[in-house]
Amino acid sequence: MKALVFGSLNIDYFYGVDHFVQKGETISSTSLEVYSGGKGLNQATALAKAGANVYQAGCIGKDGLFLLDELRAAKVKTELIAVLDDVRSGNAIIQNDKEGDNCILLYGGANRSITKAYVDDVLALFDPGDVILLQNEINEMAYIVEKAKEKGLILILNPSPLDEDVLNLPLEYFDYFILNEIEASQILENDQEMEAEALLDSLTQKFPKAKLVLTVGSKGSYYADETTRFFQKAYKVNAVDTTAAGDTFTGYFIASLMAGKNVTQAMNIAAKASSITVQSKGAAPSIPVIETVLEEM
Repeated sequence: MKALVFGSLNIDYFYGVDHFVQKGETISSTSLEVYSGGKGLNQATALAKAGANVYQAGCIGKDGLFLLDELRAAKVKTELIAVLDDVRSGNAIIQNDKEGDNCILLYGGANRSITKAYVDDVLALFDPGDVILLQNEINEMAYIVEKAKEKGLILILNPSPLDEDVLNLPLEYFDYFILNEIEASQILENDQEMEAEALLDSLTQKFPKAKLVLTVGSKGSYYADETTRFFQKAYKVNAVDTTAAGDTFTGYFIASLMAGKNVTQAMNIAAKASSITVQSKGAAPSIPVIETVLEEM
């Protein structure tokens, strides 16, 4: 079984700050570091470090060639990634405060240069039963979903960032949703604040055939499908940087299922991997390998 992460590849500019900048405010950063990032790249890295056979598809500019080296070092297959001459790679400006929280400003760049012909070329290399993981930082999402469904791929959506484009997708095609509380409320088009259990009730009603993972930050995560529901506690650690926590969880959860683990085992392994990620700075570089995760469980 192969996994395809069709998603973004970014250059992350990481600013250490005492507090997040406010409207009309100018502040000085305490540090600047540059890392590989993008939800697609992060999740592909997590899948590969968790032991999955994973390919990444997406576009970069020539300024992002070092991203290929980092993906290969993590054992992600990169031959499907397109390098474009006329556009810069996507990037993110990330503020990281003293508590380890972050806020992020994205520039799409090459991530918004996907063509239908490129999608066709990529998907031609995958077979029914293979996994495709999507987020929402690239264009042509609707076309990718339609063609992946036609091919019989297992569709998994981490709808981040969630906007009207996601709501207009054929969401009934997805086999798995992995989302946080804010994304859950948005995909339900619900303006009222709801507890996690109530969100799960509404999600299972809206997507009765899908398998659902709802993450609730430092508290943990929930899994639900037609017959099963349970809560996975988070591992308590001192967080330094939460940037790639969700991406690590997503990649490790999927890789564990691909390796034959049951959902209880997959949720536990994903929670542990995520807890290790938040103890280091950076996005993809902070994601642990499976040997480290298993040693610490």
